[in-house]
Amino acid sequence: MSFKFEKLIIWQRSMEFGEEIFQVSQNFPKEELFNRVSQIRGASDSIALNISEGSILQSKPEFKKFLGYSIRYLAEVVTCLYKAKNRKYITEKDFKKIYEESYFLMNHIIAFRNQIK
Repeated sequence: MSFKFEKLIIWQRSMEFGEEIFQVSQNFPKEELFNRVSQIRGASDSIALNISEGSILQSKPEFKKFLGYSIRYLAEVVTCLYKAKNRKYITEKDFKKIYEESYFLMNHIIAFRNQIK
């Protein structure tokens, strides 16, 4: 027995992505705990949260709207990543890796959303 969203690859990938963001944000300075750390973790968690919420008992247009929210939260994470890179909280290598994953995830969410008729 499982929820519908658990079978969605975009949900599975967004769950993994959130955990990766959690790990990398543990290296941010303590003074960013209630600013950048809280923001990037909340935004990355909201990607999967909106996918799951939108998939349960929602109309197709409503589900598409929730997927749009996920995409917006992903854009927020990317902006936080730029801030973290510019402030030297993460390396260029870590930035590139997570940026590529962000781009991949965004394209998959958009493609999935475009298939919903």
